[in-house]
Amino acid sequence: MPDSRTLTPGSGPAPYDALLLLSFGGPEAPEDVVPFLENVTRGRGIPKERLAEVGKHYFLFGGVSPINEQNRELLAALRKDFAEHGLDLPVYWGNRNWAPYLTDTLRELAADGHRRALVLATSAYAGYSGCRQYRENLADALATLEGEGVTGLTVDKLRHFYNHPGFVEPMVDATLAALAALPDGVREGAHLTFTTHSIPDAMAESSGAPDDPARGEPGGAYVAQHLEVARLVAGAVAERTGTSRPWELVYQSRSGAPHVPWLEPDVCDHLEALKEAGAPAAVMVPIGFVSDHMEVKYDLDTEATAKAAELELPVTRAATVGADPRFTAAVRELVLERAAAERGDRPERCALGALGPSHDVCAVACCPNPRAPRPAAAQH
Repeated sequence: MPDSRTLTPGSGPAPYDALLLLSFGGPEAPEDVVPFLENVTRGRGIPKERLAEVGKHYFLFGGVSPINEQNRELLAALRKDFAEHGLDLPVYWGNRNWAPYLTDTLRELAADGHRRALVLATSAYAGYSGCRQYRENLADALATLEGEGVTGLTVDKLRHFYNHPGFVEPMVDATLAALAALPDGVREGAHLTFTTHSIPDAMAESSGAPDDPARGEPGGAYVAQHLEVARLVAGAVAERTGTSRPWELVYQSRSGAPHVPWLEPDVCDHLEALKEAGAPAAVMVPIGFVSDHMEVKYDLDTEATAKAAELELPVTRAATVGADPRFTAAVRELVLERAAAERGDRPERCALGALGPSHDVCAVACCPNPRAPRPAAAQH
């Protein structure tokens, strides 16, 4: 992909005229916490008293989730990168569960005269919550706008970027930095603990398209893609340090009913197992997350770190990708790649590892809604 200050003729974003940064959203004041959680859990009949209990980790941080500020940083970084490289494509930002809301942002985008937008969801992997649910949200928003008389607006979603060098390489450097922060006496034998959000087993097994090469043992594209990133990061760390370290993919942030099987082991249980096995230290590497939002700040930096202290197991935590310039460059490359493909070209598709680049357009059967089928945008 071009990396010069000026794009070459025919290498621009057409037929697209805007990029939408689409994220989860989060509260920005204590009084926002319960309304935010009501948005997240809408339709499940959870009482406000229970939501206040669920939201206690937000109150530990003043009722403010870091995610919105991190999205502002990413938004600014994308705009800066695009401008510096001659990519004339406005970037908008909308959320699923808090302001700026997706529907409002699409309404603004359309009022500005744009009619075909690309979407960057802040989730790198296949799965219902990380892909299809965002596409359902897009379909809902488009239907609302159509009811208001806004017609001709279409959206396409950028492919999953979990194995793009612009995502993997910053994670490698962050892991090396976290290793370097461990005490000298335990660093050499430290294990790597790769973490991501736990989801129900059934949802993990159905993730990805039915013919996705990532759909295989130990179950579904969600797990397979995370294992691929873990292997890539662990391999690069071994190459850079000369030490091959034990590693495992573990899970965090479970929120479902106890009787429903979810992906395991939990990160805190894993730390206990490491201590029992005699591991001298661990580095927690949150490959499942694009930024240091609440699931990282609370579940890892607070809860898991407290468990490690209780176990007297030295731990550090690698940073997430955030607004790393390599990641913003990767987004630009993905935009230009998708635009070229839509124009009928055959662009180079950058991907590390054995799974190759993900599909551009999701199949109808991708990552099915676990409750009932619903309309979804950006599919065929």
